[in-house]
Amino acid sequence: MEKRVLVIDDNNDIRENTAEILELAGYKTFTAENGKKGVEVAIKENPSVIVCDIMMPELDGYGVLHLLRKNPETQNIPFIFLTAKTERSDFRKGMEMGADDYITKPFEDIELLNAVEMRLKKSEILNQTYNATPQGLTQFLKDVKSTGLIQKLSEQYDIENYEKKQMLYQEGKRPRFLYYLMKGKVKGFKSHEDGKEYITNLYSEGDFIGYTALIEDSNYDDSTSILEDAEIMQIPKEDFLQMVYSDISIASKFIHIITQNVKEKEERLLNLAYSSLRKRVAKALVDIVGKFNLKEQMNPIEISREDIAQYVGTATESLIRTLSDFKAEKLIDIKSGKIIVNNVEKLKNLLY
Repeated sequence: MEKRVLVIDDNNDIRENTAEILELAGYKTFTAENGKKGVEVAIKENPSVIVCDIMMPELDGYGVLHLLRKNPETQNIPFIFLTAKTERSDFRKGMEMGADDYITKPFEDIELLNAVEMRLKKSEILNQTYNATPQGLTQFLKDVKSTGLIQKLSEQYDIENYEKKQMLYQEGKRPRFLYYLMKGKVKGFKSHEDGKEYITNLYSEGDFIGYTALIEDSNYDDSTSILEDAEIMQIPKEDFLQMVYSDISIASKFIHIITQNVKEKEERLLNLAYSSLRKRVAKALVDIVGKFNLKEQMNPIEISREDIAQYVGTATESLIRTLSDFKAEKLIDIKSGKIIVNNVEKLKNLLY
């Protein structure tokens, strides 16, 4: 399928040079000399990705992004900002509005091509259908790894044989794996003090087991044992958490696969993943304020978004979306691109 890129920039030389680089790499390109024209071309041509300057006459890059994200036909097109080095704080505003990436001018040809290629690969993965099978999951993990969005994923996973009545995991233990039941049957259960047990869940071939405790970062709240000789694939906790916390759109796709399209489970798990991310970001902000003796509503946090994201263990885009929510909830302010914490106690005690 032909890959189409729209370049929006009011500087003739940069616009034409960017388009030429992309054309030489095999992309079909369209150009627009201002934001207003760019929106018109995007709606008409439906490009695979958009590369857009921030500072432009008539309609700046923020305006372009805002209008395209509001339009159902263009809202999911990957969007890359071009920004001058002096506008570093400006690009953060764009990421908070939903941009996918940014490139700082002047840029090398390879930087541009890598950014476009990565966003196209991610878009393909999100639009592709994967089966809820070991093959489907393995293909999804390989595809995500190939984008460079997540680096450290195992190439293959161990498959263990379990006999009838053998325990898979026990209530109160810490989770170590996401389990995929390839063959056999498994029951989840809780035991009462009087020795009686009641079944919490039944699993059969094709089910994923144990993901809630992984996302909640809690001990198992029930036990599981084998009802019928089983073959079970074990996906390490680290790989699972990377998938869930690296990028909320990748997390959504992953959860869609492991819950086999059961809507209530999907929504619950996505809420858990997002809520847990909120809590982790809140804790990171509280930690930073404490470690650097910053005063509420006064001292800005002098640490880049990228460094905070690494501290939290999430993608910069996911961090920025969470910070945007915190700002809307008046937990923080963002002035000149810098974060000022308004209410440490509320951040400490976030319920979700």
